[in-house]
Formats: sequence, C-alpha cells, structure tokens
Amino acid sequence: MKSIAALQNLVTPWSDGLEPSAAELDATEREMPLIEARVELLDAQIAVLDRTPSVLDERRIRRARNRVLAARRDLTNQAAAEVGMAGGAA
Repeated sequence: MKSIAALQNLVTPWSDGLEPSAAELDATEREMPLIEARVELLDAQIAVLDRTPSVLDERRIRRARNRVLAARRDLTNQAAAEVGMAGGAA
C-alpha cells in the first residue's frame, strides 16, 4: 500500500505576524471597560427578547446604557488627553 502525502505547500502558510502586537494588546486593554459595558448591555437586551420587560428589566437596560455612555466618554477623554499631551502647547 502506498502512503498519501501532500505534495503542495500549505494553503495558508504560517506567519509570525498572526499574533497581536504589544500596541494592539494595549489598545484592547484600554478599551476593556467599554467592551465589558457593551457585553452587559447586550446581556440585558437578550434577557428580554422573548418577554415583555419588567420594571427591573428596564432599569437594568437603562443602567447598562449609562455604563456604555460613561465608558465611551472616559475613553474619548483619555484619547483626547493623550493627543493633547503629545501635541504640546501651541
């Protein structure tokens, strides 16, 4: 019996560039509060997909939306402060 072997290279050759860079990991870490807030909002919205939201459900969704807005605000302010510090005074 003959053995079967691949005679061609892999379709997608392995590349060292597949791992995230340190800068990408830092950016993800900075955005983690926003990501977590969005996940919390999504969880609250999914919970009420198949039923009428109760007063507590509405409150949970409203609080989750407020956390998303606060996380966006903090992230935007942090980015603006970094740009302001890097740009220097005019």
